[in-house]
Amino acid sequence: MTHTRPLLCVLAMLVASTIFAADHNTLTEAEKREGWLLLFDGKDFNAHWRNIGKDRVAPNGWVAKDGSLIKPAGVKAGDIITQKTWTDFEFSWEWKIGPKGNNGVKYMILEKRGAIGHEYQMIDDTFHKEPLGATGSFYAVLPAKADKPLKPVGQWNHSLIKVQGKAVEHWLNGERILSYELGSAPVLEGVAKSKFKNYSSFGTKVTGHILLTDHGDECAFRNLKAREPKAR
Repeated sequence: MTHTRPLLCVLAMLVASTIFAADHNTLTEAEKREGWLLLFDGKDFNAHWRNIGKDRVAPNGWVAKDGSLIKPAGVKAGDIITQKTWTDFEFSWEWKIGPKGNNGVKYMILEKRGAIGHEYQMIDDTFHKEPLGATGSFYAVLPAKADKPLKPVGQWNHSLIKVQGKAVEHWLNGERILSYELGSAPVLEGVAKSKFKNYSSFGTKVTGHILLTDHGDECAFRNLKAREPKAR
């Protein structure tokens, strides 16, 4: 009798962890009703992603492991984009990087100009100190708020990008950390000072792909979901 309770506790923990793990890379019934599209089921990523200029993700690059979509360190896997293009959308995902890691999610990608798009930066802020390159910034154009709920390196963060009309929002772990208006003076002034100044229509509204970057470092993604929001 003295060993029954500890054993039951262990079994309960194992069951709970299994249920929790099963919740990753799935849609709840509420999310289905809200129009969310699951972009990675934990195993296959070719249904919704492909390398630029290709019809699928190249082998020996990005890998699905333990329910995560991983860009391994030091592997030239190439950037991958959604099969679908988006005009107004919400894109939700979880991510984690290692020490000194650097990655990002880009959106409004026009394939004809390659991997050039608005980027939600994902980076080790304890190592990289440039505000225009900090986590959640519109990379090289607009900074995110400095006081943000970024979890330590090695832990999962949840991020969200919202684009509706000309309004764009970057969210991190449930908090909005950047808002801007496409084509506005602050955006165009930031673009003019950046390396994107010679790209036509950069900073204005375009329909395009969502992109996960290959920046050389390891980065893990899970719970990749997107939807077209209802009109305001």
